[in-house]
Amino acid sequence: MSTIQSICVYCGSGPGADPAFAAGAKTFGKILAKNNIRLVYGGGSVGLMGTISSAVLEYGGQVTGIIPEFLRSLEKPSNGTQELIVTRDMHERKRIMFERSDAFVALPGGVGTLEELVEQLTWAQLGRHKKPILIANISGFWDPLCKLLDHMTDLKFIRPTLEVNALVANNIEDILPKLIAAVQPVSESEKLMQAGAAERL
Repeated sequence: MSTIQSICVYCGSGPGADPAFAAGAKTFGKILAKNNIRLVYGGGSVGLMGTISSAVLEYGGQVTGIIPEFLRSLEKPSNGTQELIVTRDMHERKRIMFERSDAFVALPGGVGTLEELVEQLTWAQLGRHKKPILIANISGFWDPLCKLLDHMTDLKFIRPTLEVNALVANNIEDILPKLIAAVQPVSESEKLMQAGAAERL
């Protein structure tokens, strides 16, 4: 049986147009800190990234930021994180985020957030790991993606042997209970990719 000690959160480098997005990020940051779960995220101090990392730190939690060198001037790394890892490129960033995390949560964001979420869904779909992946559907932000996944399933592009098992939470308070329930049947070895697999994907 596995436990969750760290959660990777994918989210926007902007705040978005709906104040509920930032409010949700702040609430989830507080929940992580209060439950002694480390935040692993993109390392920036702007947008929802800055909101959630600031909230974790405000409530005494632990933060690991992972940012590529070329994004330091754009996303402005937070000085308050206990651990800041600067990578060569996006691929190394995502690999380390995977290795450091027991589960993944996608808050609202842009194309980069979507790409990170879909990559994790693909790795899990192909059997590379069994870490839980959750879509935080704040104010219905991810409704179009959820409908698209249903559409792909209806048209047999997502087949029963290659299911996409994404958890969905419409309320921030439901995220952690859903992840804890999902990870309990998973062994530690099932959460890990084979050596070098992340670099090849």
